[in-house]
Amino acid sequence: MIEEQEIDLLLNDLFDIYGYDFTSYSKASLKRRIIRLCSLDKFPSFAELRYRVRTDPTYLKRFVEEITVNVTEMFRDPSFYKSLREDILPVLGTKPFIRIWHAGCSTGEEVYSMAILLKEANLLRKSLLYATDLNPSVLEKVRKGIFPLTQMKQYSESYIASGGTHDFSSYYTANYGQAKFNSDLSEKIIISTHNLVSDSSFNEFDLILCRNVLIYFDKDLQDRVLKLFDASLGPLGYLALGTKETLKFSAVQNKFRQLNREKIWKKMM
Repeated sequence: MIEEQEIDLLLNDLFDIYGYDFTSYSKASLKRRIIRLCSLDKFPSFAELRYRVRTDPTYLKRFVEEITVNVTEMFRDPSFYKSLREDILPVLGTKPFIRIWHAGCSTGEEVYSMAILLKEANLLRKSLLYATDLNPSVLEKVRKGIFPLTQMKQYSESYIASGGTHDFSSYYTANYGQAKFNSDLSEKIIISTHNLVSDSSFNEFDLILCRNVLIYFDKDLQDRVLKLFDASLGPLGYLALGTKETLKFSAVQNKFRQLNREKIWKKMM
């Protein structure tokens, strides 16, 4: 078994040596992932894992990739995307330019989903999508816009359930078991590393999406990140969270009004 104080030592190492701050992540979630990694990479003891992380920057990349959550899919929760399509994009379409931030975007499936929605609403031409994540290796997958072809059937079904009416396969080229999404989508995506724990606001956005990330943070860090989103949203901007996340009881609750059951909030003036 790994003790809590051992995890604290490792987290301090990560911050002191590399600047990664995981100290406010849910301890239970971190512990599960670290135990899994010890098993996967066959470390005989926690001390040897800690030594490897401290001394091997290449292994650090693997460590960060394994303990951060990178589970995502295109058009996940189709009713959420239907609400974006029907309720949010028509309002954003009245603006001269649209800035959208996907915070904690992982491998980018949700970013490409948004690009498709914007294209179908004839808004992609005046939009920029900022895709950020703590993990540089997953951002490389966003940059390439290549996903397994085996997932396209499910993604197509979710796309249709979200109100999509086009042939989903028209958005990508299939080759060697991979689906590469069209360049007119990717050229509107700006990719950058960003640490929600320690980095500050970098633009004023009309819509921020951060879905299924806050559930891995403790309450203080959730509040800190929500204050960052509040500072990063323009007046009457929108914030979208995951199905198990909420602004209730948060430090910014009174600044927002929930629009519907799809976990979308509108910032007040």
